[in-house]
This record gives sequence, structure tokens and C-alpha cells, in this order.
Amino acid sequence: MKEGLTGRTEFAIREVMAGRRSGVRAILPFFGPAVIASIAYMDPGNFATNIQAGAKYGYTLLWVVLLANLIAMLFQSMSAKLGIVTGRNLAEMCRETYPRPLVWVMWAVSELAAMATDLAEFLGGAIGLSLLAGIPLLEGMAITAIVTYGILLFEGRGFRFMEMVIGSMVAIIGLCYLVELFLAPVDWGSTAVGLVTPSLPDQGALLIAVGIVGATVMPHAVFLHSGLTQYRTVAKDDRERSLLVRFSNREVVIALAVAGMVNMAMVIMAAAAFHLGHSEVAEIETAYHTLAPLLGAASASVFLVSLIASGVSSSVVGTMAGQMIMQGFVNFRIPIWLRRAVTMVPAFIVVAMNTNATETLVMSQVVLSIALPIPMIALLHFTSSRRVMGEFVNSRKIVAVSVASTAIVLGLNFVLLAGVFGLTIPGF
Repeated sequence: MKEGLTGRTEFAIREVMAGRRSGVRAILPFFGPAVIASIAYMDPGNFATNIQAGAKYGYTLLWVVLLANLIAMLFQSMSAKLGIVTGRNLAEMCRETYPRPLVWVMWAVSELAAMATDLAEFLGGAIGLSLLAGIPLLEGMAITAIVTYGILLFEGRGFRFMEMVIGSMVAIIGLCYLVELFLAPVDWGSTAVGLVTPSLPDQGALLIAVGIVGATVMPHAVFLHSGLTQYRTVAKDDRERSLLVRFSNREVVIALAVAGMVNMAMVIMAAAAFHLGHSEVAEIETAYHTLAPLLGAASASVFLVSLIASGVSSSVVGTMAGQMIMQGFVNFRIPIWLRRAVTMVPAFIVVAMNTNATETLVMSQVVLSIALPIPMIALLHFTSSRRVMGEFVNSRKIVAVSVASTAIVLGLNFVLLAGVFGLTIPGF
């Protein structure tokens, strides 16, 4: 998406760069890239994993959500910095730097991750529409496809329009879960304990924990953020780059803090509503039908509105990321309608095979978690290279924390794969 900002936004940014605007008025013009990326952290895959986490394990896995969100902040800020400083997105940097065979492998895995992402997003929106309107799931999928494609047609109007559309969706999701917290009988003491006490009770908790990581730290979001910042505002010198990076970091913290609180609210709501007496709730459809008698029709309806907003907006963002990944890795772009059609096929196949939709959502997040080390390692490599980043290279402290974060994700993936292949995992 190379289209520029509106003249008004560009003028506001230049005023800030020149030191003629401060306070809140200085922050708002820079909001956009992280807001778009943040929708990836509130997609229907999060709904599926968070409902299962809260229903089965109560508040116990909240610490996983917090940890994953902190890791996401770190890597999204580095991705944004890469785009600002180099004028290249992550996929382009990989294509220009790594051997061709490796680039093709990275592209293939990233494309699979993008398809897994779109599967979760598209299915989630369709499930929400189906339940809210009382229509068959296939009809819900068709409506979701039309709405997302309609929004994508406006991509040519520039950055600010898409930022406002996605930002509105984020606001809807956040407000919905704020309402849910007022309606649910939350145990705030257990919430606090769950946030600061690492615990994985059993193998099932490990699988859900990996799903939470996969649903929170998203491969396509790491790729996308660098593309959203590379053209948005072009810095004239290092002083302006420094300012852009500083404002970008603030936006990342705020936008992903909101996303993190929404994810925590999902787990808290599920724990409060389902854990005692309904811990078997593991599907979005079951959660909806169980919420009505437990917390009232309003709670169930609010839940569906947030799910639809999540599905539509994250599907739009997923398609944008898929285009960026393909163009960056192989320098090839396909029409947006074809991209949208190709990524919808797996979702239609899942429905046609009568596969459990929520289980599919959860497993798609596990796929994403396994694919995640590729952009994480590549991003860490580039942003830690003084040749690439100059004075904006990662500090030793950031490198250390980034390596530790990547090791955590790789460790979770290793344990998960060991379990899948029947290997003994000590402690489980």
C-alpha cells in the first residue's frame, strides 16, 4: 500500500517534526500503523483460544496472554522501526539479503501462515453472522466475503482511510468487551494471581498456551507493520527518523496494550461465565448459546458483535498482509479479488467437510505459532545489524530480550511438536 496520507495528516506530521505541535495533538497524526497491526491480535483465533483457556482453566493462563502481548510489543516496534529506517519491509529485506532457495522456503511457509490466518479470520466472521442473523454458515461466509472485499476496494484511497476503518473496528471490539466485564461476575483476586503466576496444569493447557502465543504474536502482523511504516512518512534525515521511531514506539505500546486488555477480557469473561459449572465450553457457538441463560441476551449479542467486527477487520488486514508478503518475497502481485478468493478456499473446504469450526480455529493458531520464528529471527537479524540500521541498531539489552523471547516461542513449539509425535514431555 504505497498510497500516501491525506494532506491534512501530512501537514500535521510535518508540524510535529518541526516542533510546532505538542501534546495529544502531536501524537494523533502518527496513530495508524500499529492500530492496523493490532487487529491481528484480536482476531477470531483469539476468541477460540481465549474461550477455551478461560472455560477450562479459569484465570490460570492469563499470564500467557500477558507474556505473549509483551513479546508482540517488542517485535512490532522493531518491525515498524525497520520500515521507517530502511524504507523496506521485512519481506523485501529477506529477498534482497538471503539466498534464493531460502527466500522461496520462507515465502512458502509465510504464505501457509497467511492462509491459516485468513482461515481463522474468515471463519470467525462467518460464525458470528450466522449466529446473530440465524442464517446458514455458508451464507454467513458469503456475506463476510462481500463485506471484506468491499472494504479492500477502498485501499486505494490511502493510508488514513484504512487506518480509520480498522481503528473503528478496534473501538467496537474494545467497547464490547468492556461491556462484557460489567456483565460477568469476575473474580478480580484470581485475575491478579493468574496474571503474575506462571502455571501450566497439564498437556491441554500447554496446547492452549501455544495457541494463545500463535494467536497473539502473529507472523503476518510482523511482516505487515514494516510495510505500513516504510512509505507512510518518509524521513529526510536521522533526526526525523528518530522522531518517527519514538512516536511509533508510543503507538505500539498504546495500541497493543488495548489489544492485550481485550484478550485478557476474553479469558476473564470465559473464566467468570463458564469455568465453574460449564468448563466443557470449548466452541464459539456453544459459548454464545451458554452466555444467554447465564449472563443474559445482551451479553450474548455483544459477544457476537465483537466477533463479527473482529472477523471482518482482521480478514481485511490479513489480505493486505498476504499481498505484502507475496510482493516482498517474490516481487509479484496478484489482483486483490484473486488474493481474496484464494485465501477463502480453505474456509469453504472446512465448512463443506463439516469440520468443527472452533477446533479448526485453535489448530490454525498452532500453525501460526510454528511459522512465527521465521519473521521473528529475520527481524531480529536485520534490526541488530549496524550495516542495515546504522545508529538505530538494536541495543544489547533489546537483543538479549528479543533472543529470549524467540527462544520462548521456539521452546513452546518444540514441546508441542514432541507431544504431537508422542514423545514423553517431562512434567506433563
